Amino acid sequence: MASLKALKLRIGSVKSTQKITKAMKMVAAAKLRRAQQNAEAGRPFSNRMADVVASLTSRVVVGPQSHKLIAGTGKDETHLIVLATGDRGLAGAFNTNIVRAARRKAEELEGAGKRVLFYIVGRKGRPAIQRIYPKGIIAQHDTSEMKAPAYADAQAIADDLIDRFESGQFDVAHLAYSEFKSVLVQEPQVDQIIPVVPAKAEAGGTAAAAVEYEPDEEEILSALLPTNVTVQVYRALLENQAGFYGSQMTAMDNATRNAGDMINRLSIQYNRQRQAAITTELVEIISGAEAL
Repeated sequence: MASLKALKLRIGSVKSTQKITKAMKMVAAAKLRRAQQNAEAGRPFSNRMADVVASLTSRVVVGPQSHKLIAGTGKDETHLIVLATGDRGLAGAFNTNIVRAARRKAEELEGAGKRVLFYIVGRKGRPAIQRIYPKGIIAQHDTSEMKAPAYADAQAIADDLIDRFESGQFDVAHLAYSEFKSVLVQEPQVDQIIPVVPAKAEAGGTAAAAVEYEPDEEEILSALLPTNVTVQVYRALLENQAGFYGSQMTAMDNATRNAGDMINRLSIQYNRQRQAAITTELVEIISGAEAL
């Protein structure tokens, strides 16, 4: 049984931890509002961009002159999973859930006989992937100095991915991230971003309207397709940041509550032992007095 001094020190330690978790919860809550606004503001443009590109791609006849982001490499052997996680922990299962979704996708692809590679964005995804796929990581983009996702960061990642794609390092790229639903819900997603997936024609739908490109189909798509990759990466970074702060706020709130419960239990134990010690001393004093 712990001594009164040990219990008192432990109560003080838990109280200090509770102050830290409470402060972290308040910081995460303050940052969450801005991150949530940014994520929600970016969705309409990224969704519309993806829809437009998919729709245009479905109307283009793929040929030797088609853009590579539409036509692909002509193979479907090597798949790259762009794993976007956070750089810090203390956010519950946020990073773990993204990694788990990426691993499920990798296992599915390997089951189909495909080769799987990883492109890491953020620090938290690397240890788990490196343990399971020690030779599967081809690059990592450091985001530790990034206070808030910037379009320039997404463009740097997208440019690197497109260069690697055009040089033949992979045939298909998937983007794994966490979509922010609410403070309590972040849903991991794995979407194909390279090459573009054409829109599927709806059953019974009307025939697609004729589309004329001005000045030129190739010129328009050459500008639009790389931009679409950048926009989708940027959205993933924004969604991840909002999801991270939401998950961290929830985790720190739970930690603060658990610390309070522990303090109550330790305080009860401390008071009982103190009462027992006082009672023992009183019995010894009374017994000594009676002996005299």
